[in-house]
Amino acid sequence: MKVVNFGNYIKIEDESFFDIFQTFDCGQTFRFEKIGEDVVEGVAHGKLLRMKQTKDGCVEINCTADEFERVWKHYLALDRDYSEINAYFSLGNDEVLKKAALYGKGIHILRQDPWEALCSFIISQNNNIPRIKKIINSLSEKFGEPFEYEGKTYYSFPTAKALAEAGEAEIFALKTGFRAKYICDAAEKVVSGEIDLEKILSLTTSDAQTELLRIKGVGPKVAACALLFGFDKTDAFPIDVWVKRVFSKYYPDGFDIISFGENAGIAQQYLFYYERWQNTNLDKG
Repeated sequence: MKVVNFGNYIKIEDESFFDIFQTFDCGQTFRFEKIGEDVVEGVAHGKLLRMKQTKDGCVEINCTADEFERVWKHYLALDRDYSEINAYFSLGNDEVLKKAALYGKGIHILRQDPWEALCSFIISQNNNIPRIKKIINSLSEKFGEPFEYEGKTYYSFPTAKALAEAGEAEIFALKTGFRAKYICDAAEKVVSGEIDLEKILSLTTSDAQTELLRIKGVGPKVAACALLFGFDKTDAFPIDVWVKRVFSKYYPDGFDIISFGENAGIAQQYLFYYERWQNTNLDKG
């Protein structure tokens, strides 16, 4: 990977295994949108992050070289060798996973803020993506911190403290439904220290899941999503309706999650993205 500094933005060259559209359209984050044909933008770490995929395969990011090294290189997982991971899958005997990995090779598992990821996937329960995004935007506008970028106001994701102080009634008023009590319980446990997010980062995935399951409304799927996308536990393997469909369609004799070790969650994303893409295209005829 080569990073070229242009002052107020940087350009990433020689990075064929990073595609902003695949990365931000695989269901792992809910605050980013595709703008036009070649730009994705959204809020992360209290900043408006704007990325452009150029025709020559490079990616431009609206940050300084120093900020990229401090924040966005880690957030975008550009310090993880996805070419090596893809080669690992291509050498196996699983033909479906080979195809899925090749198709979704530009996906990076983001290292999101642990609290934001946890809260976002609590909101995602029995919900669709447009509604999840609307709820998260409403919570951010009501309880997050505002900031300006190019004359427009944006909002950071609300802290656990802000949501704990808001209370269930205020959160419910934003059309969160039954999830309001779960959001409140998570926020209160994090603020009190009963759930220590920093500690969870250092635990094994199994122990980390046990901790998250202590929160009301957090089951195995929500915990696995939070761990994969917010705690950098790439061996976490969320099982949702799409993954169940993959198992039923391609793996009637079972899928050996454990054999993929620390890459299991990445395999899940390739399979999830591949199956969703196929069904979307079939729906279009």
